[in-house]
Amino acid sequence: MIALALVPLLLTATQSAPPVPDAVTKARVERVLSEAPVIDGHNDLAWELRKSYDGAVEAVDLTRDTAKLEKPLQTDIPRLRKGHVGGQFWSLYIPAEETGPEAVQATLDQIDIVQRFVRAHPQTFAMAQTAADVRKARDEGKIASLMGIEGGHQFGGRLSVLRQFRELGVLYMTLTHSKSLSWADSATDAPRSGGLSPFGRQVVGEMNRIGMIVDISHVSDATMAAVLDVTRAPVIASHSSARAIADRPRNIPDVLLRRIAENGGVIMVNFYPAFLSNTWNDWDNKRIAYAKEIGLPSAPSGQRSTPALVAWERDNPQPRVDVRTVADHVEHIAKVAGYDHVGLGADYDGISGTGPEGMKGVDSYPLLFAELARRGWSDENLAKLSWNNVLRVMERVEATARAMAGTPLTDANDPG
Repeated sequence: MIALALVPLLLTATQSAPPVPDAVTKARVERVLSEAPVIDGHNDLAWELRKSYDGAVEAVDLTRDTAKLEKPLQTDIPRLRKGHVGGQFWSLYIPAEETGPEAVQATLDQIDIVQRFVRAHPQTFAMAQTAADVRKARDEGKIASLMGIEGGHQFGGRLSVLRQFRELGVLYMTLTHSKSLSWADSATDAPRSGGLSPFGRQVVGEMNRIGMIVDISHVSDATMAAVLDVTRAPVIASHSSARAIADRPRNIPDVLLRRIAENGGVIMVNFYPAFLSNTWNDWDNKRIAYAKEIGLPSAPSGQRSTPALVAWERDNPQPRVDVRTVADHVEHIAKVAGYDHVGLGADYDGISGTGPEGMKGVDSYPLLFAELARRGWSDENLAKLSWNNVLRVMERVEATARAMAGTPLTDANDPG
């Protein structure tokens, strides 16, 4: 466990450039990831295709470097291959402000986008709903494509809709996004239920029954604790990091890291610099404030930035967040929760075109594995991080659903 007093020193140490992996380490990482490719918990490509390209999936050539597009993306097939991605949970994100029947329709649109780009590239992608499907895709040289809903607002408060989403292949649901619901509280909004309401507990129970993974990223500490009290299956945090290193409400404190481990779940580290570094987050808040001051509706970054913001960044250099910062979070979670309970959920195409230095897209995972190898990680633990831990959770969720097959379904709806 990393003592809190050491965190400032740890962050300061990341100001010089990270070491370049040597040839032996690169070869070792290639070997590990060839057998146990990365299963990433969260990627927002579907939303970016909808937002930036009006959902015109066929207009975006994923076989080429999408970083070079006028509206650049962080995901494409060459970079997925270079990154040794063997399984990707595609997020079915819609804004938290969309609720009711409109949210259900928007979620169906997102499912359609994922299915369309998977069908457009049958030699690359294969839809997957089970751990066996993921292994089969790897053995066929394909990338298993899995889907997760990023907020409980998306099923419109009707468990019949939740069940139909599962029938369509949705494998997890993040209980809340940025806004609290009547039945579960968000980490970034005022509480409404104090954790989980009675209906919230029914939602978790129904997810266990139908084999849908409960995702506790985005939820409040009280909701995490309440979920861990009632779930019969392991949970995931699909894209969250360690609060002991970066004190953000979206990150997970040590006490809950330990409880997730006791539950058999997995915490999947987010690569967004604001969740990795307090210093970077403070810098970003100042940048956002400056954008508002000069009348910009947002503070775009990377290729989408504006001349004024580029000039501001020149005068206010960005604090370094690189592969070592990501590795610090991975190692902290491994030390507190155990090597069996850490994974990766980078949040590419959901992190506003940013990312750690040198890790701006889905090709960057081997760099992290090389850094962890440099720190002494064994091949066994690297494979747990990349592949084995997530598959274990999937298998246990599947086993729980089989054990509950005779349990009557819950037909309640959100009382509001």
